[in-house]
Amino acid sequence: MLTNKETVGRVLFTEEMIRQRAHELGEQISRDYAGEPLVLLCTLKGSVVWMGDLMKEITIDTEIDFISASSYGSSTSSSGVVKISKDVKMDLFQKNVLIVEDIVDTGNTLAFMRDYLKERNPKSVKICTMLDKPSRRTADVVPDYIGFTVDDLFIIGYGLDFDQKYRNLPYVSYLDH
Repeated sequence: MLTNKETVGRVLFTEEMIRQRAHELGEQISRDYAGEPLVLLCTLKGSVVWMGDLMKEITIDTEIDFISASSYGSSTSSSGVVKISKDVKMDLFQKNVLIVEDIVDTGNTLAFMRDYLKERNPKSVKICTMLDKPSRRTADVVPDYIGFTVDDLFIIGYGLDFDQKYRNLPYVSYLDH
């Protein structure tokens, strides 16, 4: 666990870099789903900023909704129990669903969420993440669209937080302690 002595590290990805990558992924997603509507499902709270950038770059018909899930346990390890604290409101039956994630770390919560959504019989469920941290993966989760790959750091900024702080940084960085 970090203490109040943490400091913000160097900038890993600037706002301009992130918006450029959102543009590139938006074009790819628009091509991949051409002629079909798409549901963008934002995972709260960290993905809000990323989804705002991404959805502006998608040129096909989209709907949006929100979901919030978390695993309970200590701050350094998950109990393995995932709870949905805010569920999707819309009917996902036979719809293409793109989960928009801020960062894929262990993948445990995201794997649970993906399987949970598949029970609603969507046409497809795919994942778009701003950041991927494959070195920490313990679940069988491979994002379909990846903004950037990051090392095993405690990432903050651009929606990602530490104890609800640093979400408003206009870039992606890490905590250095």
